[in-house]
Amino acid sequence: MNRSPLHDIHVQLGARMVEFAGWLMPLMYRSIVDEHNVTRTSCSAFDVSHMGRLKITGDDAFSLLQRLCTRNLDGMEPGVCRYTHICRADGGILDDVIVSRYDGHWGIVCNASNRDKIVGWVRKHAQGRRAELEDQTIATAMIALQGPHAVERTRALLPVDLSGVKRYRFTSGVYMMTAYSIFRSGYTGEDGYEIVVPAGVVKMVASRLLGPAGEPDQGIKPAGLGARDTLRLEAAMPLYGHELHEGVDSLSAGQGWCVDLDKDFIGADPMRSLKESGLKQTLVGLELDGRRTARHRYRVRSGQRDVGEITSGCLSPTLGRSIAMAYVGVNDAEEGTELTVDFNGKPNPARVVKLPFYRRP
Repeated sequence: MNRSPLHDIHVQLGARMVEFAGWLMPLMYRSIVDEHNVTRTSCSAFDVSHMGRLKITGDDAFSLLQRLCTRNLDGMEPGVCRYTHICRADGGILDDVIVSRYDGHWGIVCNASNRDKIVGWVRKHAQGRRAELEDQTIATAMIALQGPHAVERTRALLPVDLSGVKRYRFTSGVYMMTAYSIFRSGYTGEDGYEIVVPAGVVKMVASRLLGPAGEPDQGIKPAGLGARDTLRLEAAMPLYGHELHEGVDSLSAGQGWCVDLDKDFIGADPMRSLKESGLKQTLVGLELDGRRTARHRYRVRSGQRDVGEITSGCLSPTLGRSIAMAYVGVNDAEEGTELTVDFNGKPNPARVVKLPFYRRP
């Protein structure tokens, strides 16, 4: 099992460690709700070193990525990153990734559970092209600073000028012989940065952000995977293996904004046909009566009809309500539609609501 370069710090801070996608990662330090609330009101630091970080070089790197990605990457300048899907020939989603344009090469950040799959897929389609992939995941580390105070705190603590870095932009360079990339992005619904540095120096960076090991700075507290999940669910950000998987396409997943059907990419033809014929199912938000949590794959019904299934659910710490995302038939997807969620044979009232559940002020 892989261990993050920050593993020792997690242990010193009393984290509850769990296995996730082949990595031993912190689930929480204090409590999921506390870490969630700190992120919504102040600033939290997340270790996201388990996510795949890939470098693609060569004269054909751009044409390769244009073929693989649903998003149109044409016109991207150095310092720009874009969210996109990588799909199978039948339109099934292999992964959702962030593609970044550097001076002289391209980068991909992919999900930890899909790293080997994406590495193999990119290398397969790079054959015959002047393009090479280098997997930099183990050699690097990644920290996410998220929250309404994340921008000011990060800028105050790091000796790098971040004033010109806008959302979905990044800066990269070398400071004291250490290469870095700092992205204005995240997976919580809050503003903030994601920092990539060599694995060998990340403890020094973490100590600068968090303070001495065991004594986290009051302005930035560590948070684990548990809070990351509830935060992204409130913000209606999809999770691979739940909302996204190989059995669903980008359009049905409500991600048509990152699909350009005017360009030729792997999986485009089935999605063009689907758009022409009309979707059969779509991803919606649900608000449930009561405080019970709807779990992955719980059935969703309209009367006695089975109309879909839950993908993710939680008792929202920010909203104080039970929320969930689900795939349902398009005829049952209109906002305000009354449905029920099957809790082991007991129907729980729910209604379709607009996504996202939470949007930062």
